[in-house]
Amino acid sequence: MNWKNIRNGLQQGIYKVINPFVRGMIKLGLTPNAVTTIGLILNIGVAVIFVLGGEEGNRGDLRYVGWAGALVLFAGLFDMLDGQVARMGKMSTTFGAMYDSVLDRYSEMIMFLGICYYLIAHHYFLSSLFAFIALIGSMMVSYTRARAEGLGIECKGGLMQRPERVVLVGLSALICGIASRFIGGDYKLYVPGISFHIFETMTIFTMPIAVMAVLANITAIKRLMDSKKALEQKDREMNKHRQAAAIAVLGMVFASLWAPSGNLMAKGSPVPAVVNEVDTFPVPRATKDMMFYVQRTPNTNTIVYDLNYANSGTLDNDNPIHVYWIRYQEGGVKKELNYIQRKFAYGLHVKKVNDIDYELRFVSYSKHPMYLRKATDGKYYVFTDILKKQAVLKRIYLKIDGGTFWSPNVLYIELKGYEASTGKEIVERIKP
Repeated sequence: MNWKNIRNGLQQGIYKVINPFVRGMIKLGLTPNAVTTIGLILNIGVAVIFVLGGEEGNRGDLRYVGWAGALVLFAGLFDMLDGQVARMGKMSTTFGAMYDSVLDRYSEMIMFLGICYYLIAHHYFLSSLFAFIALIGSMMVSYTRARAEGLGIECKGGLMQRPERVVLVGLSALICGIASRFIGGDYKLYVPGISFHIFETMTIFTMPIAVMAVLANITAIKRLMDSKKALEQKDREMNKHRQAAAIAVLGMVFASLWAPSGNLMAKGSPVPAVVNEVDTFPVPRATKDMMFYVQRTPNTNTIVYDLNYANSGTLDNDNPIHVYWIRYQEGGVKKELNYIQRKFAYGLHVKKVNDIDYELRFVSYSKHPMYLRKATDGKYYVFTDILKKQAVLKRIYLKIDGGTFWSPNVLYIELKGYEASTGKEIVERIKP
């Protein structure tokens, strides 16, 4: 049986004991936030007892330590009571969870404030240093969990969570106070040959704090390492999702193949004529609204660019082109681009040039302009350069043969359209 199972078993046992008190609180009308506030007030009382012990007690008078320990344990019960009141009374709220966490941090810091004050007042300087380190570890245990959960991962675990810290401080302080009644507050144990004592009554309280200082920080570091693994796994899963969405191929190819001048020609010479593999791809049914389409290996799914009309029947000035998928791999269904595909890969930046013309640029490569223009026949076309000639663009095809997702082996990019002046079909293949 591991520590987690032991801890859960003890917690369930305590719940069985305190549940009758929880039902009584609910009947009295106490809310979870009220119970949490009572716990804070009790921890303020703990600090007050330690401060009074530092001011009014002497070094050997450990009664204040014992009474403070008893109150720590009593206040610790309210950490469990507020959660049970919320669950059993069906009063759980999101703010209540936040309120509980914030007041728990205040309670712990106020408790350690009193402990440090007491230890310094009675010249336990080394012990006060360990108490401060324990406070740092306690805060970091809570912070690493909160920060991890804010990033969407669960981060609990560890040997020195808040219940363990409360029990360790409260129980050691209580035992220290009780022991002082039997062996005296000034009891010291010497070993022959050693000039200083190796144990005194106060050690019953300070030694567990030193242990807490070490274990709390180890717990915080362990949570940090566990969070690192979980976040790296989450990043890997996100990358797989992005790869499945295929958001980078078009942008990478455009960025690597188009010259900085904005001409569609890229570095390298055109590839010689070969058997047209594109002929084996399905061709979207031509409509009066379809401007051009993009296809690429390794599948036949096609991105189509249509005219987009407003409800009035006129072209939408803000979004004149509608981009969508024809998923031939899924029976030819039409699907909208998702947000990432639209914003980072296949979408278009649109700039209105005049009342009837628009400048279009791919979001994945903004240096190369295309133009949506109304021709003399009254119809819209997308114009671009093919073989250094003004042409009506009809298709972009990317031929990829192996490589990796982020570094594909691009054989060529093929541009197909119709020469604007003659209407002749014109095709250009560009080798990267």
